[in-house]
Amino acid sequence: MSGLPKQPFNENLIVGFDTADDAGVFRLRDDLAIVQTVDFFTPIVDDPFVYGQIAALNSINDVWAMAGTPITALAITCFPKKGVDPAILGEIMRGGLETLNKYGVTLIGGHSVDNKEIMFGYSVTGVIDPAKIATNAGARPGDVIILTKPIGTGVISTGIKFAKTTPEIAAASVATMLTPGKYAAEAMREFGVKGATDVTGFALLGHAWEMAKASKVSIQIDSASVPVLDGALALAAAGMLTSGDKTNREYVGKDIEIDPAADENLVRLLFDPQTAGGMLISVSPDRADGLMARLRENYPQAAIIGRVNKRDVHSIVMR
Repeated sequence: MSGLPKQPFNENLIVGFDTADDAGVFRLRDDLAIVQTVDFFTPIVDDPFVYGQIAALNSINDVWAMAGTPITALAITCFPKKGVDPAILGEIMRGGLETLNKYGVTLIGGHSVDNKEIMFGYSVTGVIDPAKIATNAGARPGDVIILTKPIGTGVISTGIKFAKTTPEIAAASVATMLTPGKYAAEAMREFGVKGATDVTGFALLGHAWEMAKASKVSIQIDSASVPVLDGALALAAAGMLTSGDKTNREYVGKDIEIDPAADENLVRLLFDPQTAGGMLISVSPDRADGLMARLRENYPQAAIIGRVNKRDVHSIVMR
């Protein structure tokens, strides 16, 4: 995008693409702004209905990550005209629509194209009070870092493709992906959180790095405190990695200090792309216990996984 002409300044653009945040935010009036996002991806589970559910939540979560309230959605569909039963597309869209309806998001249309590879997702619009936005630029030195859900969905999805994942492990991963960020958004508004992002394709370390860069701080991640899905470490050890393991390492580059004593397979999971992952929340220590208690009502594996420090040599320090 560096080659694009610079767009004119607009005082109502509160969050744009310059900080790689989860969604854009545009002010309509002093007490109202819209939140906009888009996301779609290839199937990560065998069941088309569940795939549609996950795709919907993955998109909606970007609005919740800003502490917003999603209201409408447009479907984005890539599907082959030949060679695949169109009933599969019907199931994908039925799963997505069920999820939209469940969380009060109105489907108002969409767009489809003929494509050899199946892809599905949504563009979602939400609303928010401009004074209550949480962004990845809101982390401050002294804050603690909270992760609401365990990591490992990427390696588990790869394990599913290669029949290396047990039904129990796969089911637990799907259940995690289908746990919405809605409750985290409500808690963030209640506790006045200003720093947050959700963990998706750039993995825990990639999104933490974006937060550190946007906030001009350094973030320390205590790897032993990061919640991990059952079976994920073993699958990482077995090489069930996505291409994101390499690209996410390239994305962060040398702007990270990794403890040489850290478990290699755990490091792989920290670079593992997630789908509909947890919220990464930066909050002051005096509010952390109250926020954790509220989060654990819906996210039993929520954990404090690190802290925010003043800007140092590296954006991310992993212990």
